[in-house]
Amino acid sequence: RDYLRTVVMLSLSKLKGLLSLNTAQAGKLYTSQIITRQFAEKTFDKILIANRGEIACRVMGTCRDMGIKTVAIYSDADSQSLHTLMGDEKVNVGPALASDSYLNMDAIFRAIDQTGAQAVHPGYGFLSENQQFAEELANRGVEFIGPKQHAIDVMGDKLASKRTALKANVNIIPGFDGIVKDADEAVSLAKEIGYPVMLKASAGGGGKGMRVAWNDEETRQGFLLAQEEAKSAVKDDRLLIEKFIDKPRHIEIQVLADQHGNTVYLNERECSIQRRNQKVIEEAPSTFLDPETRRAMGKQAVMLAKAVDYCSAGTVEFLVDSQKKFYFLEMNTRLQVEHPITECTTGVDIVKEMIRVAAGLPLAYSQADIGINGWAVEARVYAEDPEKFLPSTGYLSTYIEPVDKTKGFENVRIDTGIFEGSTISMYYDPMISKLITHGPTRQDALNSLAEALDHYTIRGVNHNIPLLRDIITQPKFVQGDITTKFIEEIYPNGFKGRSLTEIERKQLLAAACYMHVERENIAYSLVTSDCDDYEHVNINADRELVVKLEDAIERIKVHSTATGLKLCIRNDILTIDTDWNLGGPLMVANIDGNKVAVQFEKRNGQLLHLRHSGNKYSVLVLDSLQADLYTHIPKKSDVCICIVYIIY
Repeated sequence: RDYLRTVVMLSLSKLKGLLSLNTAQAGKLYTSQIITRQFAEKTFDKILIANRGEIACRVMGTCRDMGIKTVAIYSDADSQSLHTLMGDEKVNVGPALASDSYLNMDAIFRAIDQTGAQAVHPGYGFLSENQQFAEELANRGVEFIGPKQHAIDVMGDKLASKRTALKANVNIIPGFDGIVKDADEAVSLAKEIGYPVMLKASAGGGGKGMRVAWNDEETRQGFLLAQEEAKSAVKDDRLLIEKFIDKPRHIEIQVLADQHGNTVYLNERECSIQRRNQKVIEEAPSTFLDPETRRAMGKQAVMLAKAVDYCSAGTVEFLVDSQKKFYFLEMNTRLQVEHPITECTTGVDIVKEMIRVAAGLPLAYSQADIGINGWAVEARVYAEDPEKFLPSTGYLSTYIEPVDKTKGFENVRIDTGIFEGSTISMYYDPMISKLITHGPTRQDALNSLAEALDHYTIRGVNHNIPLLRDIITQPKFVQGDITTKFIEEIYPNGFKGRSLTEIERKQLLAAACYMHVERENIAYSLVTSDCDDYEHVNINADRELVVKLEDAIERIKVHSTATGLKLCIRNDILTIDTDWNLGGPLMVANIDGNKVAVQFEKRNGQLLHLRHSGNKYSVLVLDSLQADLYTHIPKKSDVCICIVYIIY
């Protein structure tokens, strides 16, 4: 119990530091230039957070900075979760299943009555876009920290939202609402819609009866071919025509609006890196937008917000084609998961503004105050198999975040709802954290992200760091050449792990050799410490190691130095200097002048299980004698011998 209390208090202290938005800390954590204003203002005394996990902790951090008491609600499965421990008060709202707890409106209303909370922040997911929940809160005289019911209702309906967007002069994906009669009509409609267009079977599916046309001739030919293919595949040759979005990007605009008619946009977020429509990596700003397109998108987002009398934080999502033409997709009437990257580049605490707006106060910012300060990238760290994308549940035996500013992580922010000793439950989203880095340029932010991912130590569950680490070093991603199809195009057969470069391979070999030598030296020292007559061996003498990594075997000459080792790998000389302690989960070494992080997971005999650049590797390290003996050890047979007993 004392250990858990200590861990929790350390985690709370760390999290409060991460989430604190006072000027001194925010200058490093959120942006290089913070907009500060002083207001003698009254908001709420107590807010109930109708959510769990990282977003509940995130909201509580801002509430604490504003001097607002918080109420945490929790399910039976979350009784010892970080958000539960962070709340000034906590109320159990039911069993583990979300439908019986975090979606149980009656239980939440009872918690409000019990604690006297004046307002509710819904976070994202669960009841955050539930019009009935917002309406019932209003009936009870409790403020919903979000938009009014009308905006939730209209923007929550696909058809109604598009009709509203059209009336507000917001771009929507153009198309013809009907069946195309013939090739001539197809050409006429294509000219009206604007090229490129897509002809597709009305009753089609699986890509059958679909053609993309870029000019009149391609439209005529495409119509005939698509019609013939559709008739053959589904016995129905009716065709539709709509705008084809070439190389689509998912780019969204963050808006803030108050109850006094003020609305601003906080620029864009690039969210094109997706898997099965789930965002994986986001960044702000986008590499693709120019100032003119950004302003046009921002103005349309503001027009749409005003069309539904929007007040609070909201996000207008657009699909953007290769020619920078953009089209409305939907509006999320809540706080977005990826909101931290906007906070990093604008200096605006979005949660704070949501609370202020709900209390009836005007926005603290005008559009002229909103700039773009540097670049921010967010990676969603999930407890899941990075190859099969299956959730991974279990106990976090080791959890070390890369947030130590004394080690160069001053531009790293981690929003999380867990700590070492937490359990990733089967009942909820398996998100471990959101890892955000900020820098003067995109490359600075990406370099910080790569380093942070390499240092992020998670044991007990599988995680997607190998995939995240690989994505951000893909040449197309580095160049900003991305679309919503990026992952399926780069990994057509799924992610199979990272292939080591020659430099990375030598770095891993050097780290493994150091770990082996360190262990051998300590073992020898322990054995000989009380044995005066033990045969003296010079532990610093040169030695040769035989190392097997993947399917390759290397003979490496090793020479001990005052701070590390000098190694000869295939006639290349490398030096490794490190203060790594035997058994430590993370080795940070200087290898030939480069800072390299290698994670030590476990050891089986002479076999080391390591992580480099996020990926797992098994490295067998032997001295010369062990290597000679190893050749005589019988290998396990690949043949499975089954003995079947038949009982009569």
